[in-house]
Parts: sequence; C-alpha cells; structure tokens
Amino acid sequence: MTLTRDVPLVADQSALLFIDVQNFSAHPGGAEFKGLSKAEFDTKYGWFFSELETRVIPNMQVIQTACRTAGIEVIYTTIESLTLDGRDRSLDYKITGFNVPKGSWDGKVIDQIAPQGDEIVLPKSSSSVFVSTHIDYILRNLGVKQVVMSGLLTDQCVESAVRDACDLGYLVTEVTDACLTYSQERHDNSLRTIKGYCRQVTTAKLLAEIGGNTNA
Repeated sequence: MTLTRDVPLVADQSALLFIDVQNFSAHPGGAEFKGLSKAEFDTKYGWFFSELETRVIPNMQVIQTACRTAGIEVIYTTIESLTLDGRDRSLDYKITGFNVPKGSWDGKVIDQIAPQGDEIVLPKSSSSVFVSTHIDYILRNLGVKQVVMSGLLTDQCVESAVRDACDLGYLVTEVTDACLTYSQERHDNSLRTIKGYCRQVTTAKLLAEIGGNTNA
C-alpha cells in the first residue's frame, strides 16, 4: 500500500478548523491595530484587509457552508487568555505583548463566519492550538482523522497548527486561498515551506471534492 497525503475527505472523519479569524486580528477595530493613525493603518495593513475582505473571508464563508452541509465538523480557535490579565498565556505571547482578555470582544470569531449552534470554539494562548488547548483529545473523541485548515496568519499560527497536527498523525489539508498573512511574499513562502506536511488545495478544489458550489 502506498502512503500519501493526497486523500479526499471522508466527511464523518473530517473537521474544518478556523484559526484566529477573530476581532482582535481580522477586524479593523481589533486591538492588534489599536493606536495606529489611518495613514499608518493603510500603509501597514491596507493590502491585508483588502485581500481579507474581498477574497479570503468569502472563501472562508463558502467552505464553512459546504462543510456544514456535508456534515463535516466546524471548529474554531481564537487567541484568548483564560484570565483577564493574561497571566496564563505563553512566555512568547507575554514578550510579544499579546493579551486578549477572557470573554472580550477581541476574542470573538468575526461575525462573517460566526459559530452556529454548538460548534466548538477553543481559546488558545500560544501560537499552536495543539499546544495550549485540548484539541487533540477533542478531535480523537470526534473520530476525526483529517483536518482542513483555514485562517490567520499563514506563516505563524496556521503553519504551527499544520506542523503539530501532522506530527500527531492527522492528515492535514490547507486551503491556500482561505489563509492569509501580511504580504503576498510571506504567504507564498509559507505555502512552499509547509508543503511537505500537508495537502494544499484551493477553495474551488475543496468545494468540488465535498460537493459544494464551485462558483467561489
């Protein structure tokens, strides 16, 4: 038998994971961008938000809908401390200055892909959701063997999750046009770097595979 990562999704063994698509980092009013003048914001993040709003979030919405329709579990993780002052967060996040207080607006998934019903949302306080949450335990309880990943930032928290999931024995599918970072160069470099750990597909290819509308 030939081992391969290029395995089509089996709905009842699959989950879609959205990474850090939250107000903190995916809404212009998020704390990540607090204190910037309009000129500074436009210079540093104009391209990012243009891509996010016109292309990436719409792709996230259609894969979310398709996965729900196909019976594929939809899970979210967001940067959010378990405390108000962030004393539980990783040393890296403390050094970086990231603290999204427990229960805050910044820690919520953006409205455009808001969770429905009892979809699982896991707050994390490190780059990889597999380090600072019990997602591995949850996925195994759900019978998940294949994880589809979409989110922010391609070369940071998404890449960390891809590597860890791969090492834990999951088959990972990264949706290349439903992830984003702060420049095209960084995004493309991450996709090249992480390619050996996962299957990479476009939104259109994923939709065709699970029977969604390919007019994305």
